[in-house]
Amino acid sequence: MSISGAMNNALSGLRAVSRSAEIVSSNISNANTIGYGRREMELSSASVGGNGAGVSIDGVSRNVNQVAINDRRLADGALALDNQRVGFNERLGNVLGKTDDLNSLNGSLTQLETSLIEAASKPDSDARLSAVVSAAENVVDELSRVSDEIQNIRMDADQSISKTVATLNDNLQQVEKLNTAIQQQLTSGKDGTALMDQRQVIIDKISEVIPLKEYPRDGGKVALISSGGAVLLEGKAAEFGFTPVGVIDAQMSLAGGTLNGLTMNGLDVTVNSSRSIVGGGELAGMFEVRDELAITAQSQVDAIARDLVDRFQDPAVDPTLGATDAGLFTDNGLAFDPLNEVGLSGRLKLNAAVDPSQGGDTWRIRSGINAATPNEAGDASLINAMADALTGKRVAASGAFSPASRSASELTGEFMSLVAADLIAAEADATFSRSQVNTMTQLEFTESVDTDKELQDLLRVEQAYAANARVIQTLSELLDTLMRSL
Repeated sequence: MSISGAMNNALSGLRAVSRSAEIVSSNISNANTIGYGRREMELSSASVGGNGAGVSIDGVSRNVNQVAINDRRLADGALALDNQRVGFNERLGNVLGKTDDLNSLNGSLTQLETSLIEAASKPDSDARLSAVVSAAENVVDELSRVSDEIQNIRMDADQSISKTVATLNDNLQQVEKLNTAIQQQLTSGKDGTALMDQRQVIIDKISEVIPLKEYPRDGGKVALISSGGAVLLEGKAAEFGFTPVGVIDAQMSLAGGTLNGLTMNGLDVTVNSSRSIVGGGELAGMFEVRDELAITAQSQVDAIARDLVDRFQDPAVDPTLGATDAGLFTDNGLAFDPLNEVGLSGRLKLNAAVDPSQGGDTWRIRSGINAATPNEAGDASLINAMADALTGKRVAASGAFSPASRSASELTGEFMSLVAADLIAAEADATFSRSQVNTMTQLEFTESVDTDKELQDLLRVEQAYAANARVIQTLSELLDTLMRSL
């Protein structure tokens, strides 16, 4: 081999080890960076005219465990779904309060029961009759507050869906653009690994919204397929559509056409289904909150309101009532119609006949809603009948309750217990999903960058650098010797 050939070999070796040192340093410094894929330099033997000409740097490859990443992404989506359920039950539980809290729904019913008992012991006391009216009004306010909060939860979910869909479309577009940029980088012989890292981080965000798997394509591109089989990205990104509404009330629903659903490339997509092509993630959780969990909760609160209305709308309790007359509690001032139960808790009103602020008289608590004149001041029979109606055992006429007889406060207590049990179950599911995410993430990092191995590679790079530098030094000394001999 000629001196110039040996010199070229050594210089190409120096370039290779210099690039290797950069790659190893990058691997070590980014060992804990989210989305970073371990780099390896690809080398091959170079030749000129059939003779060895050192080494050639063919490129830099990015190595990740795609199976582990796909599994972790599915776990991310499941955790996001569970967190939506936890958030709903926490928020509902907070508005309901605790069963022993006087400011809770159950507490307001306890106060009403207490006020009726006290009024029965002294029916001629205007103060005690006023206390009954005040306690009844508090029950109405609590039911309305719970109903309003449920609809607020639905509105928040509707707005969150809109924002999430917009972000989802932006992220899919970014991945499409990064696919193109990566292909251009690789085609021109440049390093596209940094763009691949960026793309992985964006895909991770998408997978929380819609669980997916990533599949390699030619030119460094990738395709994204949801766990339900929807093609989110295959060359061109899918486009999702959703239109939020301004205000949601108890009567509005997706099935009734008053709320909007999700579209994909202009076609309607079913979200709340075990077979949904975009189910299993945060987006599905938001739709579940808006269209299932909140609606179920509303139906249970309405069932409690109906049970309360029925207890006092019975002529057997208040003989002054006719078959179609409203009792102590009304549906927005009217008698309750069983065919119009949806949203009753938000429309519940205290009968104006007993409310002085609406022109009524408190003595009707003692004498009867439709009494023409006050009865004897010491007659507590109606008040006792109302107290018995409130505490009497009866089966709820509607709602997802067990077929057992309960008092009004026991029915409310069961509802609060159901919400608490749902929260515990949702938290347990979220804990399991979080454990899966942590396990998958640990596996992903374990098989990504091994810092011990990288340090060993760095030692080999140092040795190679020293060897090539020694060759160049030897050749330089040889040339100096030759020049001195001339």
